[in-house]
Amino acid sequence: MIKHLPAEGAVQREIHGESAEWSLSDHLLAAVVDHLAAANWMFQCVNSSEDDETPDPPKPVPRPGLTDEDGEGQDGESPPEGAGETVSPSALARFFG
Repeated sequence: MIKHLPAEGAVQREIHGESAEWSLSDHLLAAVVDHLAAANWMFQCVNSSEDDETPDPPKPVPRPGLTDEDGEGQDGESPPEGAGETVSPSALARFFG
């Protein structure tokens, strides 16, 4: 019976917390923003001189239910495979080298 209630309703928010407010398009938009930020960071790393300091990698858009400190969600589950993953400049050089 509960699964037939609207996704934006109070019961769903109570059960799932903030993640009930995020639609599929919200998750996809956050992924697009993360990928665009990573592409801009890679462009900046590649086009800077070797003497320059490497810029810090971008931080991903915070997703509901995920915390930064322990890498686990509010319910104790691990984040999805590859979520919040950053790539080091040496790994990029090996990939493109």
